[in-house]
Amino acid sequence: MRIERDRHVAIVTFDRPEKLNALSAGLMNEIVDAARGFHTDEETRVVIFTGAGPCFSAGVDLTDSEGFARMESASVLMKSRLLRLGPTMIRTLYEIDQVTIAAINGTAAGGGACIAAACDFRVGAQNCGVGYPEVKLGMNLSWLALPMCVHLIGPARAKEMVILAEIQDAETLLRWGYLDRVVPADQLLSEAKRMAKAFAARPPMAAQMVKHSVNAIVSALDQAIMHMDADQFMLTTKTEDCVRGVSAFLEKKGLTPRDDELI
Repeated sequence: MRIERDRHVAIVTFDRPEKLNALSAGLMNEIVDAARGFHTDEETRVVIFTGAGPCFSAGVDLTDSEGFARMESASVLMKSRLLRLGPTMIRTLYEIDQVTIAAINGTAAGGGACIAAACDFRVGAQNCGVGYPEVKLGMNLSWLALPMCVHLIGPARAKEMVILAEIQDAETLLRWGYLDRVVPADQLLSEAKRMAKAFAARPPMAAQMVKHSVNAIVSALDQAIMHMDADQFMLTTKTEDCVRGVSAFLEKKGLTPRDDELI
């Protein structure tokens, strides 16, 4: 991950293009540290998140042998603690003081879609796609992400998006309200920067108060609803559907090329 700054705007780039910016435990911890670092950063007023290469983020890195080896050998108690990393990352992103913008290039799947939903605004390239493939792999949607999806697109469309586990194209995402802007791929970062400069021009204390107040209004019950999503994840990963789905993914069997991007 790398961070670039231009006066009041910071650009955070997930920089594992050879892995489609998949979220290893190491990268997730870097994101948490960076998000917390903005808490003491008075100069930055807007943070843009984007991915290096052709993909925003393909989600959790199921090939992260170090992270998954530790998970597999852990007791149930320790596993429940290790599974807090994902929700911690999303909560920390959601609670960043500064205005946040996701500049979605290519695919944002699973955890990548969770990151995008945790931002205040989402700008998508015309060729981008966003989806939650968890149910297709026999998992629930965890990481506090389900209510965020509902807040953005409403309950019926959230059920469709999450249960069918299909990648939605930019036009659909814009119509549903998941995306705020759609632009040609070569204009993605410039449009995100244009938006960022507009927000950065406003008094930061007032702007950040409004951001936190709006988030509090829409998400007041989120934690009460999703406090056990990691426990639900532990349960779903024990089902035959999940074991088969993850095995098929790792063995590259029974998956279409489009699904092959999704983790």
